[in-house]
Amino acid sequence: MTDLDPRLHAFRPDLADARLEGKVAAVRFVVGVPHRVATNAAPLKHTPRADARLESEVLRGEVFTVFEATGEGWSWGQLETDGYVGYVPSDALAKTAPEPTHRVTALRTFLYPAADMKLPALGCLSFGAAVCLSVSSETRGTLYGALCEGGGHVVAAHLASLDTPPEGDFVAVAERFLHTPYLWGGRTSLGLDCSALVQLSLMAAGKPCPRDSDLQQAMLGSEVAGGTEAPLHRGDLVFWTDHVAIMIDGEYMVHASGHHMTVVIEPLAEALDRIAGTVGPPAAVRRL
Repeated sequence: MTDLDPRLHAFRPDLADARLEGKVAAVRFVVGVPHRVATNAAPLKHTPRADARLESEVLRGEVFTVFEATGEGWSWGQLETDGYVGYVPSDALAKTAPEPTHRVTALRTFLYPAADMKLPALGCLSFGAAVCLSVSSETRGTLYGALCEGGGHVVAAHLASLDTPPEGDFVAVAERFLHTPYLWGGRTSLGLDCSALVQLSLMAAGKPCPRDSDLQQAMLGSEVAGGTEAPLHRGDLVFWTDHVAIMIDGEYMVHASGHHMTVVIEPLAEALDRIAGTVGPPAAVRRL
């Protein structure tokens, strides 16, 4: 009845988003309830099991619309940021939470129980997470912001208000992730995959971006005629099957590499030779 991608449209045979009524077949259609991610990060999976493969992650402050809460502690819904559908642990979500005022701009920053870096950290927030700050205070010359919901204090230099202009160069953002470990499905600076590196970098530059590399290939920019044989520019995206890299210039690229198991900068020619032996030549080059 439909060709809609279930990664981007919330429907199952038994349940679907009310906005899809008439477009998909389902036993029930429900209106989703917006929640906000209240933990530092949480897994998003296609199957509601702790041992299921990680498909993506949700970050603190993001909105996740819930269509069903299971009795086993999972919520099925859709992430507002990129439209991705899946299951998130219910205890990571809150129905009522303050509207974020600031976003994390450091790769990661620690949460402290009070405005003092010498106290034991409560956890850490990753790049792109959003928080609500209530007051600020200074300790030994370092300024901290206090989270509205009482969840701790964050070094103010690691944050920017949401009305701050976006980053001017998304490639420079991607380069800041150099040496971050590779993690399939990861979407934080503790570990991320190739498409998450592209997504987080573009979003920091104020550009919406889908989650998976095949969706990015279909939805971002325009195709470069001649592919990798053409002169390439900074910011061009090179796509292989299940992989994407960002060109730094006409010769070098940055990507989260499952071969190196980290974010690396390497010559495009070297990557072309290596990847040709596993998945073949690039599928496309896209220019934003």
